[in-house]
Amino acid sequence: MDTAVYRHNGLACADHTIRVPLDHARPDGPEITLFAREVTAAGREGEDLPRLLWLQGGPGHRAERPDAPGAWLREALRDHRVVLMDQRGTGRSTPADRRTLAALPGAAATAAHLAHFRADSIVRDAELLRRHLAADGEQDRPWTVLGQSFGGFCALTYLSLAPEGLEKVMITGGLPSPTAHADDVYRAAYARVADHNERYFDRYPGDQRLTDAVAGHLGSEDVRLPTGERLTVRRFQTLGAAFGAVSSFDSLHYLLETAFVPGARGPELSDTFLRRVEAAVSYAEHPLYAVLHEAIYAQGGRPTAWSAHRIREEFPAFDASRGGPLRFTGEMVYPWHFEEDPALEPLREAAHLLAGRADWPPLYDADRLAANRVPVAAAVYHDDMYVDREHSLRTAAAVRGLRPWITNAHAHDGVRVDPAVYGRLLAMVRGEI
Repeated sequence: MDTAVYRHNGLACADHTIRVPLDHARPDGPEITLFAREVTAAGREGEDLPRLLWLQGGPGHRAERPDAPGAWLREALRDHRVVLMDQRGTGRSTPADRRTLAALPGAAATAAHLAHFRADSIVRDAELLRRHLAADGEQDRPWTVLGQSFGGFCALTYLSLAPEGLEKVMITGGLPSPTAHADDVYRAAYARVADHNERYFDRYPGDQRLTDAVAGHLGSEDVRLPTGERLTVRRFQTLGAAFGAVSSFDSLHYLLETAFVPGARGPELSDTFLRRVEAAVSYAEHPLYAVLHEAIYAQGGRPTAWSAHRIREEFPAFDASRGGPLRFTGEMVYPWHFEEDPALEPLREAAHLLAGRADWPPLYDADRLAANRVPVAAAVYHDDMYVDREHSLRTAAAVRGLRPWITNAHAHDGVRVDPAVYGRLLAMVRGEI
């Protein structure tokens, strides 16, 4: 393990790099790099503080950086060393994107490679990291895990595969169904996204006219983003993916107000608008999110088969070609993304192979979860757009000792915004409330 120690922003940081197997079933096979940053409040480096592992949302997003710590991190540093692990394929871990994956011999090899980037591999990486961090003479003690969104999915997998590595578990907006197929997930998701659209246009009724005008312009004109690719109506619709965050309604509203400027032939979409839209709809910074988004739900011996794309047919309000007021879509990835986004186009064939795969290994162990002895608390956001409340509550009931906290006071990103979310969950797993 390689380690670099330094101070930044009033924090003591230790950067760790280890090698882990690409396929944990073949520990002698190819390896990849795993990066993690251990953060401690400055001046407390020598204290025997317990470790807390942050499992971020995603999939395919790097860990938080200490230059802009979220509300939870400031609270956690009061009594923990916090480990910020770049999940495999992200950040400073060995990257997985169109450039690095081009070295593999074809789509089949790429799909086989990417099949090792789900929650089960992330959890096994975390266990190797935990033991490496304890290799300096410390007792090999379990750590606390805080899982946000997809990180909560990983936490449930952790409880299934390696509960011996866990002292306590806190989950925020991330209790998945251990049994639901992707079709069930997206069928429930479209209904929630439709509800969030109604809330949005109730708050900003004037934005319906503006949204429809943008869609009409995109349908009749060949509009190019600053990167050169065409902005289509269906890609514009994906701006609704951010609706679940606390400030997302306002952000979209203020983006739309920059949409049009006077042009030589009439109204045109402004460079400001197009630049900001490009940043919002591109997967260049997190391609794994798109490639694996449905695979995180794959289980039960059935392929996902582009579930979000198929299930959308059941919700005609999202079909812009049928007329009517435009509705934004949510956290869904479609096969056409791999045609319209240059960051994804080289991964198109591999994505189709992953969508057709049926022999995924299980991510959850129902018997182990039913016999769980690790203290677990989970924030279930009543109006969460990304994770279905009813699925979460059924899962909570299936995990022995899991204490749910159901609240409508926070959006999906509550733990990043309000330190009270972390504080309450910590008190719950400690048995203080």
